[in-house]
Formats: sequence, C-alpha cells, structure tokens
Amino acid sequence: MAKRKRSQSIDRYLKEGRGQGSGIEYKPWLHIQDVSSLGRSTRLKGNKVPRRYEFLSDLERNYFYLLEYSDSVIDIREQYPLLPIEETLLISEELGIKHPIDPSTQEPIVMSTDFVVTTKEKKNTDVARTLKYKNDLADERVLEKFEIERVYWERKGIDWGIVTESEISKTMAINIAFVHGYADLKYIDGFQDIDQSELAEFSIYLIGRLLSEEFSLREIAQQLEKNYGLTAGSGIALFKHLVITKAVEIDLSEKLNVGQVIPIKAVRTDFSEKVKAI
Repeated sequence: MAKRKRSQSIDRYLKEGRGQGSGIEYKPWLHIQDVSSLGRSTRLKGNKVPRRYEFLSDLERNYFYLLEYSDSVIDIREQYPLLPIEETLLISEELGIKHPIDPSTQEPIVMSTDFVVTTKEKKNTDVARTLKYKNDLADERVLEKFEIERVYWERKGIDWGIVTESEISKTMAINIAFVHGYADLKYIDGFQDIDQSELAEFSIYLIGRLLSEEFSLREIAQQLEKNYGLTAGSGIALFKHLVITKAVEIDLSEKLNVGQVIPIKAVRTDFSEKVKAI
C-alpha cells in the first residue's frame, strides 16, 4: 500500500501530544468538543491519576468509575488512538472492510479505542477495552470497525475486548460517583481549617458509630456535626471521604441511602485499633 500523506488534523493532534504518554502526562486523542456524541459527554478529574478525563457517553463514564475504584488498576487512558494510521488502513485493506472516514473531508480518520488500562496483573499489563451498548452490536458496520480494532490490538499482543452495559454495575457506578469527589477534603467546604489530628478524631467517631449499626448515616452525621461544632453536611462529606479513600469498606453493589443504616464490611488497619479503644 502506498504511503499516504497525513491530514493536517492528525499532525496537529500529534504536535499537541494527544494519544501520547501515560499517567498524568497522557492526553486523550479525542476531546468532547471534537465529536458529536449520542450520549452525555463528561469531564472528570481522576483520583488515581489526577488529570482531566474526557468521556463521550454515560457508559464510558460509568466504566471509568469502576476502573478508578479497582485496586488492580494502575493507569487509565481514554480515547486511545490506533496509530500510525497506516496500520489500520492496511488492516482494513486486508480484511476488505472500508476504513472509517471523516464525512466532511472523505479522508481516513484515526481510529481509537475507548480505554487502554494498565493493571497490576503480570507485572503491569495493558488491556484494551471498547465500550458499546448491546443493541449497537447488531449493526454490521459497527462490527466491521471492531474487527479492524481487534486485529490491530492482536498484532500488538494486547488483549482487546468489548464491554457492554450488562458488565457495568450502574448501581456501583452511581455509588462511586456519589463519593468520588471527596478524596481530598481540603477542597470541601468546612474542612479547610481542620488539621489531620482533628480529622482522625472525627473519622474514628464516625466509624465507631457506623459499626454499631444503631442509627442511619444521616443521624450519625448530624450528631458528629453537633458534638464537634462542624458545618452542616460535614458528616456526610467525611463519610464519602472514608469510602473513596477505602478507610472503610461498604457494599457498593447496593444502593446507598443516607437515611438508612450503612453496614461496614471492613475498616482499614490504621483506624480499626483506634475504633476498638472507643
């Protein structure tokens, strides 16, 4: 196949550093403003890797929450480009499948995979995952593009797979979303002037009361605020912090309701001994 001249947009994206690097240095190939999405586009700041993430659908966002919370995940790179474009062009030619093009210019576009995830398994292994709603898998053109993607990753020696809504717990994603923004309390109203020793004291109190399973989370949070003169909402915010930082473990597969008793499955070691002494 003759070598093609790259489009100006591809050169521009490469100069911007898109699709390159890892961790906090990674920049997604596609940004929300670059595409028309059928879903609700979302930008989020990560906790595991503190950079801005770009999601083109609710499905991508929900999957990200599960990846963020997983202890086995080290790095998450969304909207990952299949470069160089010559490779996917060659694969499409070999398969007899039309390569995706820009409808306005009729030029081939860089294909992308929704997520490339680095896990702790087998000394930091990359896996590639494409997100799609089950109903879309009946579309022949969708499957053709997936075949190009599958062969691309196969030739790279990287495991590739499709993830549908059936494999993403919406309840768990909603629960993680509820606590996700509370990993660092210095950005939360009411905690700016609280030092670490005070925060530990409040946490021990809250965990101890939760373990008793006598009162709802809301009741315990309000009592904490009253006892320590904290601003309204501080108790729930602290609970969210303890969950997202995994100081406490709860069942995230069940819908969280602050008006109910929240059973604690486990307490992190640095808190557990202190709680016993209450």
